[in-house]
Amino acid sequence: MTSQKFRNQSRNLHRDIAYFFVGLIIAFAISGIALNHRGDFNSREFTYSAEPIKINLPADPKEINEAFVQSILPEIAIGNEYTGFRVQGGTLRIIYEKARAEINIKTGEGEKEWVGRRIGLAEMADLHQSTNKSWIWYSDIFGIAMILIAVSGMFVSGGETSFRKRGWKFAIVGIAFPLVFLFFLI
Repeated sequence: MTSQKFRNQSRNLHRDIAYFFVGLIIAFAISGIALNHRGDFNSREFTYSAEPIKINLPADPKEINEAFVQSILPEIAIGNEYTGFRVQGGTLRIIYEKARAEINIKTGEGEKEWVGRRIGLAEMADLHQSTNKSWIWYSDIFGIAMILIAVSGMFVSGGETSFRKRGWKFAIVGIAFPLVFLFFLI
């Protein structure tokens, strides 16, 4: 096979796989950016209303159980369907269908807030983190396709802009960045 024919086949493979997966590439890129900032930003929901609350809690945090939480639900008065609770890091978090309450277990002070779903972004984040077996297979195929796009991209140009003449320098720097973060900064 001539080098020109190989470049043409690489270009066609590169282009067609990218066309097929363009939606998923964009969705994963957007949700990946949002998930990178999950400490500052919830990609799935936003708070549209919040109010302070003060609840009398037992002195012993071990007494905060399902029965106790059920007993204070009318006092919290969120009005949405209760789904569960957890105590973590000094905070009682009571979770509702479209709301939540967070209460400091030492002071009893906290906040109740009503939340809405971030339409579009929430679904992209759900795709990004889905554990559905069929989706995982599709995502694995997508991962293989990304490898094919990367490899075929190395052979789409010839001459002075070819991988052999110029592209390898960019590839080394592109590989070095994640390795530096992996071994030295994370």
